[in-house]
This record gives sequence, structure tokens and C-alpha cells, in this order.
Amino acid sequence: MQLAWHFLAANEAGNPVLRDGRPLVVGQWYDHTGPLRMCRSGYHASVHAIDALDYAPGPWVSLVEVDGTIEYGEDKLVATRRRALWCYDATEVLRLFARQCALDVAHLWEMPDVVRQYLETGDESIRVAAWYNAKDAASDAARYAAWSATCDAASDAARYAARYAAWSVTCDAASDAASTAVRDSQNATLESMLLATKLY
Repeated sequence: MQLAWHFLAANEAGNPVLRDGRPLVVGQWYDHTGPLRMCRSGYHASVHAIDALDYAPGPWVSLVEVDGTIEYGEDKLVATRRRALWCYDATEVLRLFARQCALDVAHLWEMPDVVRQYLETGDESIRVAAWYNAKDAASDAARYAAWSATCDAASDAARYAARYAAWSVTCDAASDAASTAVRDSQNATLESMLLATKLY
């Protein structure tokens, strides 16, 4: 048995659903009977939340158990059995994480005031203005991290802000070790935020 992370989208009623449209029932085992094929058939998840975020179709996050036959890829796994231990709409957590990633590299560029204000406060009334200002200024990875953090979809904002922030930090280092260290740090932050929110 393996603990892992999985993100889901919601249906029109606002409830989390599996990729095939079935509603998620927390605590229920879902079993796959056919062959396992990474990215094609079976139940997928990632050992690290930051990796699961790369495949997130929406902002609902769940901590899952996978069991049965499990095959591991570079950043995800596929299994014959999966069940969610819990699930919640992590929109606010993902927005906060995206803003934090962008702020981590804010010192690398001349950030417009409205962009910094949005990143520091999360004030939704200025998010669109921050988006336009960051977009107009975007020409390197640090700027793109800020622009990404202002996106409409929280899962996209978090995914791309993290990616561009990591690139802006490691572009000069040009080493796998540097990239891994940044990614590990981002993962630790994201998992801590997701778990802390679930606990309260």
C-alpha cells in the first residue's frame, strides 16, 4: 500500500469527480480490472503533491491510498486500486501557494506595485489588474511566475507559478541538483499547506 496525492475537477454541481465523470466517494475503493498503462488505464496518483499538481484537472485535492498492482513512473504511478482518504476544494491553498512561489523570486525583477500588492494580499478585487500588469512586464521566468499566479484557474496558477519560479532560480545553475532542490522545497511547502488546511 502506498500513500499518494491526486487532484480532481468538479462537476456542474461543484462536487469532485473522477476522470470518467463518476462522483468521488471518499473512503470507497475503486478497482481497475484491465491492464495497467501509464497515462491510459488504471488509477493514477503521485507520491509528491507538486508532481500531482502537474496533472491537476481542477483544484480538488485528495490524499489517496493505492494498492494491488502498482507501477511507478518518473513523477506518477498507476495502480489497480485507489481510494481517497479525504478530499477538499483547495482553491484558496493553491492560490496562496502560487503567490508564494512568485514572491520567492520577486527580487529578480522590477515588480509593478499592483502585482506585488496582489501577491502579498491575495486581494481578488485587484487580481485582473495584477494579471495585466504582470503580463505586460513578462519577459523572463520570474515575471512569468507572477503572471501565472494571477491566472483564473487556481490549479493552473499554482502549477505554472511553481514551474516558472523554479526556472528563474535554476536557469543559471544549469544543474539537475539545483532543480531538484527547488522542486523538493516547493513540494514541502505545498504538502504542508495542503495538510494544514485539511486539519482545520
